Amino acid sequence: MSIRTPELVLLDLDGTLVDSMADLANSINKTLVAFSIAKREINSIRNWVGNGVEKLLHRAITNDINGEAEANLFDNAYISFMDIYNKNMCVKSVCYPGVREGIDYLKEKNFIIGCVTNKNSRFVRPILEKLGLIDDMRIIIAGDTLPKKKPDPLPLLHAASFFRTDPKKSLMIGDSVNDVKAARAANFQIVCVSYGYNHGNDILDSNPDAIIDSLADLPKLFD
Repeated sequence: MSIRTPELVLLDLDGTLVDSMADLANSINKTLVAFSIAKREINSIRNWVGNGVEKLLHRAITNDINGEAEANLFDNAYISFMDIYNKNMCVKSVCYPGVREGIDYLKEKNFIIGCVTNKNSRFVRPILEKLGLIDDMRIIIAGDTLPKKKPDPLPLLHAASFFRTDPKKSLMIGDSVNDVKAARAANFQIVCVSYGYNHGNDILDSNPDAIIDSLADLPKLFD
């Protein structure tokens, strides 16, 4: 499907730009072991990613995507996880194939590029810097930058307002239903990658405007 050529392109981080699963799973399991909780399978952790670290940790502690841990346990585990992940956030994390080519294409077309993620800001910039993406982003909006995060449209609308760009001339690229919901509510176009983290569900079911297998496929989308 053809996508209207945008002025602003916002990209999700985990599951879209960066495969961070190995480091996330390692840090989650180290945290659980520290509190005498059984390790979780990486496929389960993969399905729990996408709503921020708080949700991820609640799900890991309870072994339930809808679970909520006991408050005191969660508070202590959260402190532990943040420390562990801070030391291990980019050990095995890598850019997905085609990311560099896709971003270079967007820059060549003079699109405004930004990153909008639900990940805590403490981790976003170091990961982008380590993987050579920080200088490509003209705006970075993390999960704790604003009062609300995806699937709320606020982060997308904030970016559009910051650059004085019409949302209808803006594009979100992500991997999950949260990206689709945020984009629809913000009146952005939405393109999803086929390879990311979407709670174990087929992203096709979320009806994005287009699905691509690699960011290197972006040139094929635009008019």
